[in-house]
Amino acid sequence: MATRADFTPEEWTTIYQSPGMAGMVVMLAGKSGPFQAVREMFAVGKALADQQDSSNGIISAIVSAAKAKERAEAAEQPKTLEEARTLALAHIRQTAMIVDAKAPADAAQFKSWLVDVGQKVAEAAKEGGFLGFGGTQVTDEERAAVSELATTLGH
Repeated sequence: MATRADFTPEEWTTIYQSPGMAGMVVMLAGKSGPFQAVREMFAVGKALADQQDSSNGIISAIVSAAKAKERAEAAEQPKTLEEARTLALAHIRQTAMIVDAKAPADAAQFKSWLVDVGQKVAEAAKEGGFLGFGGTQVTDEERAAVSELATTLGH
């Protein structure tokens, strides 16, 4: 089982930020209003909370760091939403390369969990409704983003 000590500080920062980046890939695919965006952000936090007893060393280390309110250095600041999405996917790709190389026994389960984080974000709020009525639970754009997330992770 991998532990945080298996990674350099830079690698750890990349891994630690990956659940938020997975969520961002999906959030940026939808047309979320402010209330939906808040629900989608909370979905990432819930995905972390749901893994408090994870047997996966990487997930467990992320949860512990998040509980300790550990801060990671700020990622590059994008100028557009499309640039933000591109940077988030690049971040996810880098994460996959790191865990595949340094923690192959934990990599598949960890990457599957990141896809699950993206799916939870997609399901967190309806899009396109009015005052909570109508709308679509998961849009085609969000489905495509979750699929792209899985492909980027090699999952």
